[in-house]
Amino acid sequence: MIIILKSETTEDQITAVTEHIASLDMKAHVSRGTFRTIVGVIGDEACIDSDQIKSFPGVSDVVRVLPPYKLASLEAHPQPSVVKVGSTKIGGGNLAMVAGPCSIESEDRMDSIANSVKSSGANILRGGAYKPRTSPYSFQGMGVDGLKILRAAGDKYDIPVVTEVTDARNLEVICEYADMLQVGARNMQNFVLLTEVGKANTPVILKRGMSATVQDLLMSAEYILAQGNQNVVLCERGIKGFDSITRNLYDIAAVAALKTLTHLPVIVDPSHATGRPDLIPPCAYAGIAAGADGVHIEVHDCPEKALSDGPQALLPPQFQETFQQLEKVAKVFGKSFS
Repeated sequence: MIIILKSETTEDQITAVTEHIASLDMKAHVSRGTFRTIVGVIGDEACIDSDQIKSFPGVSDVVRVLPPYKLASLEAHPQPSVVKVGSTKIGGGNLAMVAGPCSIESEDRMDSIANSVKSSGANILRGGAYKPRTSPYSFQGMGVDGLKILRAAGDKYDIPVVTEVTDARNLEVICEYADMLQVGARNMQNFVLLTEVGKANTPVILKRGMSATVQDLLMSAEYILAQGNQNVVLCERGIKGFDSITRNLYDIAAVAALKTLTHLPVIVDPSHATGRPDLIPPCAYAGIAAGADGVHIEVHDCPEKALSDGPQALLPPQFQETFQQLEKVAKVFGKSFS
């Protein structure tokens, strides 16, 4: 860490800064230049609160040499991590194809969709049992009954299942039925939930918040990693933009950027990002080309009757065609869907 002091900083102010650093069991190296003084900090930067340092009189700026997301950073873990969900591997050239309906609606519908996506190439089945909805009057999910339906479909078609956790109070029962957890965009900075998910040690998809920066996403992942759960997969699902042509702004550059910053696998969700079935396939291809380790697509056999997010779901035949093209794109980059 480098602390940049103002040109008019007094010796007493410099001493106050260096003594504070020493109190944290770190060393301070003072370098005096013609126009400003710089204090280099040697030690574990995680022990220092940058905002607190900035509040010291005479401090102009604080620059971290290492990222604050220590466990998630590529520097801490130079090799790409591989997250295993059942027999599916994510990362290190192994791609995930997460597919299924937004919400679990009935046993028959879940069975039908699970059969179609598995036969088309999906290697993780998704379905929401607990749904965080914008309106309190919208369908909130089937709860435990939905979890049982999802588990039965996963077992029948031999495919691991993922479902969203919205409340730490439901975490234990969800872990009983699901192979993988999902923390949605609305809960990306629910730090109590993230801490509990970290203790659960079940693989998790962490979606980027609607107004979150890339660093915000990585810091949220750090909460999970810090509790011992190393099986974290990041997901770019679109952020808020000003253009209403799509549901959200699909930040494809964030995918490429994340691959330079973290060892964690990164997947893309063009369904939530675009909200448009016609744009899902090309955005899915672009995600793999940008370096993503998988794709998350919502699939429904009757979107007009779906209880949530029907307009952004692909029909089973559309999903099958999309996956066939995804395999071709993946092959170009030396990757495959495990």
